[in-house]
Amino acid sequence: MAQARAAQRRGVNVFEEGKPMWQILLVFLVPLMLSNVLQSASQTMASIWIGRLISTQALGAISAVFPIVFLLFSFVFGVSSGASVLIGQAFGAGDHHKVKKIAGTVIAAGLYLGILVAIVGFFGSPTILGWLRTPHDIIAQSDAYARVLFLSMPVFFVYFVYATILRGTGDSTTPFYALIVSAVLAIVVTPVFIVGLFGLPKLGVVSAAVAGLIANSAALAWLLYYLDRNDHALKFDRETLADMLIDWSILRAVLRIGVPTGIQVMMVSLAEIAVISFVNRFGSSATAAYGAVNQVVSYVQFPAISIGISASIFGAQCIGARREDKLGSVIRSAVGLNYVIGGIIIGLCYIFAWQILGWFITDQYTLKIAHELLMITLWSYLLFGNSAVLSGVMRGSGSVLWPTLNGIFAIWGVEVPAAYILMHYLGLYGVWLGYPIAYCVVLVLQFCYYEFVWKRKTHERLV
Repeated sequence: MAQARAAQRRGVNVFEEGKPMWQILLVFLVPLMLSNVLQSASQTMASIWIGRLISTQALGAISAVFPIVFLLFSFVFGVSSGASVLIGQAFGAGDHHKVKKIAGTVIAAGLYLGILVAIVGFFGSPTILGWLRTPHDIIAQSDAYARVLFLSMPVFFVYFVYATILRGTGDSTTPFYALIVSAVLAIVVTPVFIVGLFGLPKLGVVSAAVAGLIANSAALAWLLYYLDRNDHALKFDRETLADMLIDWSILRAVLRIGVPTGIQVMMVSLAEIAVISFVNRFGSSATAAYGAVNQVVSYVQFPAISIGISASIFGAQCIGARREDKLGSVIRSAVGLNYVIGGIIIGLCYIFAWQILGWFITDQYTLKIAHELLMITLWSYLLFGNSAVLSGVMRGSGSVLWPTLNGIFAIWGVEVPAAYILMHYLGLYGVWLGYPIAYCVVLVLQFCYYEFVWKRKTHERLV
């Protein structure tokens, strides 16, 4: 027990473990995947509560907001990803003071960005929803939900940034514990506000956003307490507070890696906005089906993303420790885990698709649409996961330009045009075909750059 606590305090340098790489990846990956599953579960349960206790129309209202939130969230994701690369390299090099400096800078950046997003989102929500051609029968509910959600962004961004930088030190367990707090509270509190239990007001579709604010605030408070109690390497102390004045040289290094990543995520978000604008043309039932399919796909997509994140962090630690000889084993192990874990999850989703979709859709017409759309796209997330591993390892070295350009081209040069063109021939199903087509293209592009360019370079530490 004492050894475990000591390891937690100093973080986990995976290259001191003496285990096969796939085992090291799996040990780190399991809490990370469970974190993403829990996060998806809380969002799914919110959708179930909304769809079951209010209406399918209300589910469509919150579904219409998803791409907007993801767009505004993109930059903080990019900054966090850049920070995790630098923290991974600094941690691999054994420079713990640098780890704290990077952490303080990026936490402050997350806080300031969250405040900006809250202001822009609160006042800009009606206009943005209008641009998206949100159906008139749900736009009022969508706006109410969006405004509360935007106001919660400062808390969520700080919480998200802290969880991400902890993983850069090899600690995926502590963020998982914090997410248990957040997920359980969100799942329990949402129906309380929908129904108006214990004398609380009935908030309708806004209930999920209010529950999210409460849950994320509690999780952040618990995280800070837990890190301090266990004397964690990244506990919030006076040194961290002083570093929140922002070290501009560190922030520039973080942004150099994080901005391209954030831009790519933003391009994904904009593509989702384009896609939902296509979907909205087919009515509120199609919008609700879109939301249901996204809920199911998240359970497939997030494990793939988790494996990519793991590969990025371990790749960064390799470079920080000057152990480039380990990079090949990181990639092989991560790709293998992607196909094994992803294949199992996708198979289960195909088998139980009707039952899973039926958890939060009661209307039979909407359920049929969602099922057919899920059948079209589900398999392609194995290819998405493979490309995520390759781009993740390359980003772990600080090489972000070409992996980013490849991703953006696959989205805007392939996915959106294909969805738009096929929509006119195949209707709503044509929109969904854009996803597997794009994932095939991006895998080919990332592999070619990795094999013929990146692998032939020598990669130096960035901090």
